[in-house]
Amino acid sequence: MADLPIMVGAAFVLGLAARAVGLPALVGFLIAGFALKSAGFESSQGLQRIADIGVTLLLFTIGLKLQVRTLLKPAIWAGTTIHMAVFVVLFGGFFHLLDFGAFRGTDASTAALIAFALSFSSTVFAVKTFDERGQSGSLAAMTAIGMLIMQDVIAVVFLAASKGVPPSPWALALLLLIPARGALKWLMARSGHGELLILLGFMMAYEGYSLFEAVNLKGDLGALLLGMLVADHPKAKELASSMMGFKDLMLVGFFLTIGLRGIPDLPDLGIALLLVGLVPVKVALYFGVLTRFHLRARTASLASLGLANYSEFGLIVGALGVKAGWLSDQWLVIVAVSVAVTFIAASPLNAAANELYDRYRDRLKRFQTATRLPEELPVDTGKAEVVIVGMGGVGTAAYDALRDELGDRLLGMDNDREHVKRQVNQGRNVIPGDPTDLDFWDRRAERSVVKIVMLALPSHAASMAAATEVRKFEQEHGAILLTATARHEDEIRALKENGVDQAFDLHTEAGQGYADFVRNILP
Repeated sequence: MADLPIMVGAAFVLGLAARAVGLPALVGFLIAGFALKSAGFESSQGLQRIADIGVTLLLFTIGLKLQVRTLLKPAIWAGTTIHMAVFVVLFGGFFHLLDFGAFRGTDASTAALIAFALSFSSTVFAVKTFDERGQSGSLAAMTAIGMLIMQDVIAVVFLAASKGVPPSPWALALLLLIPARGALKWLMARSGHGELLILLGFMMAYEGYSLFEAVNLKGDLGALLLGMLVADHPKAKELASSMMGFKDLMLVGFFLTIGLRGIPDLPDLGIALLLVGLVPVKVALYFGVLTRFHLRARTASLASLGLANYSEFGLIVGALGVKAGWLSDQWLVIVAVSVAVTFIAASPLNAAANELYDRYRDRLKRFQTATRLPEELPVDTGKAEVVIVGMGGVGTAAYDALRDELGDRLLGMDNDREHVKRQVNQGRNVIPGDPTDLDFWDRRAERSVVKIVMLALPSHAASMAAATEVRKFEQEHGAILLTATARHEDEIRALKENGVDQAFDLHTEAGQGYADFVRNILP
């Protein structure tokens, strides 16, 4: 742990440098890991423990945002299975034909194992990518994350089989967690809004992890399941937000450990780069499968780009393969480098995902099927002239304040379909929709009379992404007054530079509103 301050410093400096050139900070963390390795530093048990905590918290917070019914969609369970099967057959056959470097002498089963390791995509990368784009609640993000969870389920089966240790008979007792969810929700309701709620989150994540490990199942899957069991609680989003800082901090350790795994010699580096060069085929397979399951080209392309990498799970497969004698030691380093390089390469690609789709939209739409999923059918905006995007606490309060004055000229929008149902049941005119989706605005172009858009989104990144799409829509369909909420001065400046006409400072304006309230009740 004596080297930890140096590692943290290197991660900060290179993370800051990456952000300065327009790349996600995680690219800097990966480069820091490689730089530290070349300088003679080694990963430690302490750093690995920090990385493991980050991944566990990540999966728990994913569970808090995920509904079980998401996994039951054919695009998720069938799409994942088909993609992995085609990938292993296609890539395994290709690797078996190669006869140089680490591939020399590779039999069919070994080639299939390497392909299987590379068929997984990274949950950590995908979640961070969609968060930074402000699209974590979009259908593309939910589809990608759902496929990653199905991959985790397949991983559990593989790990149990490869270790020769089947799940314990006591694993059936985990079904008792379903009726126990009532007790967990009771605890959430009584934990307040501070440290007790956060502590409860940590407890649920690690109790889930420990329970699954105790019955020979993947512990991270337990953390995910505990989150899913309470995902419909009103405090689930608050808990996820409260734990975000802890999760992001711990994940720095994860990215460092990837880079610290080793630097290959030139021949092995060449093979790692060959594997990286095959990622576009993997992305094309994702896109082809998702469009066959009736996702729009935009949704399929954004989801596929979020999965445009190899996964840290490939390292686990590699380690098991080496231990069992199925793979040579050099494959572990090759896979580690290919994982890290795909992270670095995919980061700027995903940062420009919306622009890439806009550029090739007409071409990509040719792959769409005529059938549409219910989530992607056009929604009639009616006579709405004012649209409030994001129906959380602020958006709902704004809607209620304007409802009497505007009537059916007022419309709310939110990308959480269950939340939309609750809003409609409470008498509000709210529709489901992703404001960061240009196709969403285009599908409403013919009848659109929208004059004002009010962004009340919880994420600054989401507000920036939505503002960009609104301005693109405006170019063809008339001027729109665009406003947004913000929490910091630098966010206000960034929003205005991105086309927002007026930004509402929640902190400053809340104080002014409170003063006006008191002034009105003074005798």
